[in-house]
Formats: sequence, C-alpha cells, structure tokens
Amino acid sequence: MSQAKGTTKRSAGLLLLRNLGGASELLLVHPGGPFFRNKDAGWWSIPKGLIEPGEDALETALREFCEETGFARPQPPYVDLGTVRQKSGKIVYGFAAVGDADPAALSSNNFEMEWPRGSGRKQSYPEVDRAGWFARELADAKIMAAQQPFITRALASPEIRQALQARRDR
Repeated sequence: MSQAKGTTKRSAGLLLLRNLGGASELLLVHPGGPFFRNKDAGWWSIPKGLIEPGEDALETALREFCEETGFARPQPPYVDLGTVRQKSGKIVYGFAAVGDADPAALSSNNFEMEWPRGSGRKQSYPEVDRAGWFARELADAKIMAAQQPFITRALASPEIRQALQARRDR
C-alpha cells in the first residue's frame, strides 16, 4: 500500500530483547535531530520506519532496525506484536526478536532538514542518536506511551520467553 497524501501513515519496527543476569532487557532508540535533543522520558521508541509501497511489514521492521542502528539483523523467530496508533494517527506494526547489540556501536542513517527553521540552511542529523538497553520499568518510562503495549506483548509472548530462556541456558 502506498503512503499517498491523505492516507494514514504506516510504520513497522522491531523490539529487540535480551536476557542479562536472569532479567529481560529491551533495546530502545532515541530520535535524532534538534527537536529531540533535550527530550528523554516518553520520547524513546523501537527502531522503526515507514512501510514502502509493496513492502511487507516484517521486512520493513528488519530493514529499519538495521538502517537506524547499524546492528546486524537479529535471527528468527520474529514475533508479531500487533499494531498501535500513535497520537499523530500513524499506525505502527511491531515485531519482537531476541538478540544482542552494543549501543556504543550505534551507526544510524541520516536525514536532512532545514535548521534553524526559515534559515535556508540544510543540516544532516542521525535518525537516532542513542540506543540503550533498559529493564522493564525504565523501558516503560522511556518509550513513547503509544508504543508501551509492544513491551507488554513481547514480554507476555511464549515464543519470546522461550527464546530468552534458550539464550540464558547457553
């Protein structure tokens, strides 16, 4: 489906989970650019991006995860977390996987925008400027409210719990 003007925007993203010392952690990213520089709680997100015409939501989630973080594509299984609607009206399709990544190795793609507004100067910014692993309680506080159900759904998923247990047993 196309993202034509006047249609509801659709994005897809991936929530990566790991088990550290017997506790689950979730990987979230912070949006880059001047608008978000001093914003923290309630502004983090799963790595996500717009679904291209003809593109499958899972493929979008995996592509965007790699583009926004520079991390390797996580291994299956991929668990469908359903959708949420953000305040803007955008529909976000969520997926989850178990894996690991080093936030210090973050390497995001960039976007350009006029900044300061009205200056005529284009500047380049990373799509995401930080990534971090968070325990459930902190992740709930960091993630934008509309995406919080993805955390609940991922941690309740038998497939995710089984994959986390398998990694812990290695």
